[in-house]
Amino acid sequence: MVIINFLRINGTFCIAMQTEIFIHSMNTYYFQQLYYITAIKLLEINNSSSLLPGVSLGFKLYDTCSSTAMGVRMAMALLNGNDNSTLDEPCTKPAQVQAIIGETHSSISTAIAKSVGPFKIPLISYAATCECLGDKRIYPSFLRTVPSDYYLSRAMAEMVKQFGWTWVGALRRDDDYGNSGMAAFTAAAEQLGICLEYSLPFFRTYSQEKVLRIIQQIKSSTSRVIVAFVTYWDFEILLNLFHEHNITGYQWVGTEAWISDSTVSRLDKHKILQGTLFTCKYSTKNNSQYSAVCTGQEKLSEIENEFTDMSLMPFFINVYKAVYAVAHTLHNLLGCTETCPTKKQPDPHTFLEHLKRVRFKTKDGEEVYFDKNGDPLAKYEIINWQTVEDHHEFVTVGFYDFSFPVPVSVCSESCPPGTRKAVQKGKPICCFDCIPCAEGEISNMTDSIKCEQCYQDFWSNPHRNECVKKELEFLSFEETMGILLTAVSIIGTSMTIIIAIIFFRYKNTPIVKANNSELSFLLLFSLALCFLCSLTFIGRPSEWSCVLRHTAFGITFVLCISCVLGKTIVVLMAFRATLPGSNVMKWFGPLQQRLSVLAFTLIQVLTCVLWLTTSPPFPFKNRKHYKEKIILECQLGSAVGFWAVLGYIGFLALLCFALAFLARKLPDKFNEAKFITFSMLIFCAVWVTFIPAYVSSPGKFTVAVEIFAILASSFGLLFCIFLPKCYILILKPEKNTKKQIMSKVPVT
Repeated sequence: MVIINFLRINGTFCIAMQTEIFIHSMNTYYFQQLYYITAIKLLEINNSSSLLPGVSLGFKLYDTCSSTAMGVRMAMALLNGNDNSTLDEPCTKPAQVQAIIGETHSSISTAIAKSVGPFKIPLISYAATCECLGDKRIYPSFLRTVPSDYYLSRAMAEMVKQFGWTWVGALRRDDDYGNSGMAAFTAAAEQLGICLEYSLPFFRTYSQEKVLRIIQQIKSSTSRVIVAFVTYWDFEILLNLFHEHNITGYQWVGTEAWISDSTVSRLDKHKILQGTLFTCKYSTKNNSQYSAVCTGQEKLSEIENEFTDMSLMPFFINVYKAVYAVAHTLHNLLGCTETCPTKKQPDPHTFLEHLKRVRFKTKDGEEVYFDKNGDPLAKYEIINWQTVEDHHEFVTVGFYDFSFPVPVSVCSESCPPGTRKAVQKGKPICCFDCIPCAEGEISNMTDSIKCEQCYQDFWSNPHRNECVKKELEFLSFEETMGILLTAVSIIGTSMTIIIAIIFFRYKNTPIVKANNSELSFLLLFSLALCFLCSLTFIGRPSEWSCVLRHTAFGITFVLCISCVLGKTIVVLMAFRATLPGSNVMKWFGPLQQRLSVLAFTLIQVLTCVLWLTTSPPFPFKNRKHYKEKIILECQLGSAVGFWAVLGYIGFLALLCFALAFLARKLPDKFNEAKFITFSMLIFCAVWVTFIPAYVSSPGKFTVAVEIFAILASSFGLLFCIFLPKCYILILKPEKNTKKQIMSKVPVT
């Protein structure tokens, strides 16, 4: 990992670079190579008149020995300030580093990226390939000069498909690199019709028993191709085990983490990996030996060997790109032309944003830039292990470049999800039309030959590529109509309570006494229940709400009409009692009035009990009325029970209306019968209108119609019977006298 910060030296900048590479068995070899490569590249930049003129760059290398904790600790320490650089000139300490180049391993890179991300410090990796690091929500400051495993996995899957291998096994390193890479390969393979017989995790710290289970599963498999997302030091353990258990004759498909490593090729003494194919970023050549004696006058910029020729350095060319990306970004930020006029050190956030947009070409003409995920353009060479005498050679047998356009020559474009293929009549099978799936059907793959029907409670989305749960429709308390009906119900209840309070306040006055105060209070109580029972019809239907809404409605309305009927009979009896020699009032006194109300209500209670015991209402999903949504409603259970309850209410209302109509012209000055007549007329009109509206209304509007009928009829009774009395009690108290009540009016 190379950690970079800019330090001012008398108007120039120096770069302190901390390089941490994580090599298992050959740390010293790679460490030395990285040192030489970095030194050469910085020397090129420092001596360049076109790139950062007047700015000197320095570096420092550290080895964290494959330790995540050490990598994070060093990164966090450098955020708080760095020690002196390797330049001879003294560099002042910066506030914090400007950029970090590294890390080699994906698992360690994820830890460092999470640590430095909140500080907007760029982390540019030259070897961490895990697809997960491309998630900018988690790793906002991570970039890399090596392609993501997202592209590598797809290239490998297409190569496997090209060879016709549709039944393969997989071996992966049990860490972020192996698990993420194999997940991406599996997804790409499934799309191409490749099946994985097994996908086995491996880590060098696994117990012997666990490793032997892996060996046994490979031996018992029937697939002859193994895709390996492992590292070269994993093969230091595996090759001996493969030889010991005679695991030979397999075609290996590998990744850049081990395929071009000379250590693995030397360890493969028994040719287990012979014929291996690999999708690789760069080509590799064997190390050369130089015998020339140094004179002491050599210039690094003029030396041509394995350390200075970037085309021969498949691993370190990514470090080269990372260093130059930082240099070009700084060059642009400082506004350098022939000189760099700006000496102000860029803040990390500004530097990161400019680094994401940097674009330059290497000396070989390769363009370097980062995409929206911080990844470079993916280009791969396909390498084949070929045995020459007693050693392996890496031979390039093909290329895979994601930047190359693919020629398209088709009769018909592929059918997208949401459609199905329909062959055109009289034309070859390659010529077809894309027919949109019908409602309730979907296709969720390209070039589907048929559309699948959604399950019962699901429906196709607008794009016809996914089944989504059908919308559930019921009258809820949250929607506008439910809120309005609830408000009207509460207003009606409140008005009923207010009228009851007024009547109680004037209970000893003639007008309240004359109109049977006991039945009036019972009627007000029943009207309050009628208003409240409408609330049981709102909300998601359940077993208890379905039972309660119809029984409460039936019983409260019968109680209400029974009270009105009792008041009507009292009016008739009272008129008869005024005739000479009449004693009818003794047959319908207060006791008889109570008993009549009780008897009428008890009949309805028995009807409801019979209904609930035989076939009660229950919640029901109505899927027939709408195809795209489900209506949640209360099924009546027994239609006979429902209409019996409703019919009994209608019978009492008609009886009350008839009696009140007969008594409407009795010669009392304040005759309550005419108000009852009008209230019953409204009541009957509402419920006669309700029946066709109830039957024809769809979904939740059926419930809304029933609630409206309940509220309208309740308000009709409340206003017609009680408002005239309240008018006299409050506004015309002079008429609230016994003389006014008992006076007669001429019969016309």
